[in-house]
Amino acid sequence: MFGTPGNPPVTLTPAAAAQVAKLMGKQNAAALRIGVKKGGCAGMEYTMDYVADLDPLDEVVEQDGARVAIAPMAQMFLFGTQIDYETSLLESAFKFRNPNVVDACGCGESIKFKDIDETTEG
Repeated sequence: MFGTPGNPPVTLTPAAAAQVAKLMGKQNAAALRIGVKKGGCAGMEYTMDYVADLDPLDEVVEQDGARVAIAPMAQMFLFGTQIDYETSLLESAFKFRNPNVVDACGCGESIKFKDIDETTEG
């Protein structure tokens, strides 16, 4: 929907693709659906859910055995995002490198996108 021809709307690092494929196998899921919802101190939060069936309006990205479905209402917010999976001594988590984010809370759990008025001003 919001892609550039020949380029996926989101990309996965090899680590993220491996983790998504692993989770899909464990849950017997058709895909991992990502989206955004209102919440958190910065205004929006990412969502991730296993899905057994794909919605025909989902944008689907397949890479190295991983399948990510992007919820229709989230597509414009996630365009250009790189999803990584990082493991450290204290945590393992998906990390979203999203060029559309203008602010994030201190804990990194919620984000703020550019206001529509800001994107239409010259």
